[in-house]
Amino acid sequence: MKKQTLKKALTLALAIVMSVSLAACSGGAAAPSASAAPPETQPLKVGILQFAPHPSLDNCYTGIVQGLADAGYVDGDNISIDYQNGNGESETNNLIASNFVTGGYDIIIAIATPSAISAYAAAREAGIPVVFSAVSDPLGAGLAETLEAPNTGATGTSDSLNLEGQMQMIRAFLPDAESIGILYTTSEPNSISHLAAFEDLAPAYGFTVEAVGITDSSEVASGAAALAAKGVDCVNNFTDNNVVNNLSVLLNATDAAGIPVFGSEEEQVRNGCVASETLDYIALGVTTGQMAAGILDGGDVKTMAVSVVSDSKPVYSAANCEKFGITVPEAYANATNLDE
Repeated sequence: MKKQTLKKALTLALAIVMSVSLAACSGGAAAPSASAAPPETQPLKVGILQFAPHPSLDNCYTGIVQGLADAGYVDGDNISIDYQNGNGESETNNLIASNFVTGGYDIIIAIATPSAISAYAAAREAGIPVVFSAVSDPLGAGLAETLEAPNTGATGTSDSLNLEGQMQMIRAFLPDAESIGILYTTSEPNSISHLAAFEDLAPAYGFTVEAVGITDSSEVASGAAALAAKGVDCVNNFTDNNVVNNLSVLLNATDAAGIPVFGSEEEQVRNGCVASETLDYIALGVTTGQMAAGILDGGDVKTMAVSVVSDSKPVYSAANCEKFGITVPEAYANATNLDE
């Protein structure tokens, strides 16, 4: 009896071992449980770096978010936007850009030339594409080899100011003026190229240009005082980020001296300048956002052409003109009065 019992036990054990082995080796892996679910797709990480908090750049940001959404990339849905402001400080911009790279962001969008330079410097080795907005001179800033084919790690939109239209406006508003003062930052490539173009245009319109260069925000007040001391008939402001970010400082000096200031876009006119041949910076941002979406779709940042936006329109402030005794010229009677 004991031998038969032992034999039966061994037979049963062998059967169990064989059944387990067959289950492991037959037909591949076991079917997943009913509760298993496919992993969720993580939103793409989009870092947006804005140089400083002033209205024209704020408008660019608004347009960028709109342009991304128009192309199907919605914050909180399939993308996660991390919007950071460098507050006009180069070191802060550099740090934010570096953090975007360390965080493994899928794309960096940079608003204004200094931010674009910071973003590209941080991202190029990591291969993270950079899309810039409101960069007036991408070639001078080293962000592109050509406008048609950047062949770097960056592309985007260029705000090409209508400088001749601006000079025509100044001549019409101030028919007896002889000199135009310019306050510019010596480290901003866009300001240097704008100044050179303005100086080339000036003789044809009977102007001389008096330029004062500054290095940072701490020198805006002294630079503005220097322009006022030169006795210029007016001041023209470019899209110089340092000066625009401290526009009230410039206007305090020029208002006290009775010198009108012409801005480079409508937000500067809303904030105290008399008039401008202005670009639409929300529309510029929309184009930037759509370009960024094209890269997220698989486009090549090296071959995507820089989009140059140059369409402009004249705007003025009747109240600011009246403050300086300026009569709006008949040629600009149909221009937009931003006070209305």
